[in-house]
Amino acid sequence: MDYQTWQGILIPFIGTSLGAACVLFMKKELDRKVQRSLTGFAAGVMVAASVWSLLIPAMEQSEGMGKLSFIPAAAGFWIGTLFLLFLDRVIPHLHMGSEKAEGPKTTLARTTMMVLAVVLHNIPEGMAVGVVYAGYLSGNTSVTAGGALALSIGIAIQNFPEGAIISMPLHSAGKNKTGALIDGILSGVVEPIAAIVTICAAGLMVPILPYLLSFAAGAMMYVVVEELIPEMSEGDHSNIGTIFFAVGFTLMMALDVALG
Repeated sequence: MDYQTWQGILIPFIGTSLGAACVLFMKKELDRKVQRSLTGFAAGVMVAASVWSLLIPAMEQSEGMGKLSFIPAAAGFWIGTLFLLFLDRVIPHLHMGSEKAEGPKTTLARTTMMVLAVVLHNIPEGMAVGVVYAGYLSGNTSVTAGGALALSIGIAIQNFPEGAIISMPLHSAGKNKTGALIDGILSGVVEPIAAIVTICAAGLMVPILPYLLSFAAGAMMYVVVEELIPEMSEGDHSNIGTIFFAVGFTLMMALDVALG
């Protein structure tokens, strides 16, 4: 992998780490309206990235199939959705603002399960970055260096508030600032790992690249519908989450077109 690829892989992780560092400078947990706004923004970025950076390139790479070029995209999308459903069932985790943990019963601490929820969220994001850079490295014309960088930047932007959303509640739950910062950073480590694994897999099996692109899209959309949309719509004044969803969607769309 070249320098450009390593840079793209690490940009989202840096975004998470900088967001987690907010716990060192902010005394109070983020206001609930602010959390809903940031969650809506993240959802908008992920939906736009799924369409412009993943599903459309997947279909472009299968255009030789003619009117059936949607098949690899549809198949990969469903496999990605079912894969996240599987992880959702086997990994104990606790979403922000929820009192009841999901997944198998466990004796893990609440703070640990909160971190696992973010890790579960970050896996498809890392895979998305990895598969796009795999397409770029393979010389595929439907995936450009600019398009890959746009995805990395878009995910890094939405990872910044995510880092704060995980580290600050952990501090409020009793962890000291250093411990909350470390947990916030560790929650983002899975992204570069997932990206590298995906690049290696795609490098071994270039013909399945359209399936991997849509797989990442399906996994990301599962997270959006299962986790982010309910969180941004919870309680009164849920329209603020919807507005910021539109902001995130527009920003990611603009980045992909401008840099791609």
